[in-house]
Amino acid sequence: MNRRAFMGTLASGIIAAPRASEAQQAAKIARIGYLSPNLAADPIVQEAFGQGLRDLGYVEGRNLVIEHRDAEGKLERLPALAAELVALKVDVIVVPTSTLAVLAAKQATRTLPIVFIGTADPVASGLVMSLARPGGNVTGLSNLAPELVAKWLELLKQAVPGVGRVAALWQPGILGERTEKDMLTRAEVAAQALGVRLQIVEARGLENFDRAFSDMTRARADALTVLPSSMFNNERRRLVDLAAKNRLPAVYQWRHFADAGGLMSYGPNRPEWYRRAATYVDKILKGAKPGDLPVEQPTKFELVINLKTAKALGLTIPQSVLGRADQVIE
Repeated sequence: MNRRAFMGTLASGIIAAPRASEAQQAAKIARIGYLSPNLAADPIVQEAFGQGLRDLGYVEGRNLVIEHRDAEGKLERLPALAAELVALKVDVIVVPTSTLAVLAAKQATRTLPIVFIGTADPVASGLVMSLARPGGNVTGLSNLAPELVAKWLELLKQAVPGVGRVAALWQPGILGERTEKDMLTRAEVAAQALGVRLQIVEARGLENFDRAFSDMTRARADALTVLPSSMFNNERRRLVDLAAKNRLPAVYQWRHFADAGGLMSYGPNRPEWYRRAATYVDKILKGAKPGDLPVEQPTKFELVINLKTAKALGLTIPQSVLGRADQVIE
């Protein structure tokens, strides 16, 4: 090769190198599908997920694209929305809070990675084979909801003097048959151990709320626990208002119920949960297989007590309960 030919080859290589580098950078743009039962229901945790991604170096518009699909509370739309995300060939699908949404995503694809956030019992729901070795294309963070039922009843017994009958509001058909059966069984066992009578009250839709609370008051319920449901989560202000109207001290799983005026909440720290979910997404984007990533269970829980609500109900929360609270709303 003569000198002129060599210099021409070198120059073309120098010119090509930046282009190759630019193409490589373009290829690094991550595409995340976010399948939500109701995006407007809880913007705080969505921000926590976004912050978790930013902490790991992902910035929307630079190296990250998030494709949002929102069922707007209409769960029957979830299968079609999941199919849309699969058709877009996103790198990973993230599904918050809803077992039905995760099932819809899993039915839409057996290959694209799926990360769930807050599924009550992923093994019983058939989402994973085991917590330690999920297998397949699904993993994420569970919320221990069935195990927490006993704690909610215990808190009501401790915080509300003389409580003898507790209503448990639930929405059938949203957590999977085995999970729901386990949750209700644990509630019955805990109620017996605490010496309280349990009244199971169904609400399948928004139109059932007023009737459900009428049933509680007719049965002379002294207090209320609201079991996990994306519908209840979306309608938390209405539920809190109905509990206040019917003078029912209530305990909920998520702190935004207490922030909205509910008496108490006890459950995992949700923003921390969503930040942790970002680490699962990061590992998958870097090549990890969902089936090899163990399902993470919450380790940080928070008790929030709303003293303004207690005062409105004429309750004096014992100091033994107040002393355990992570936050007291005054």
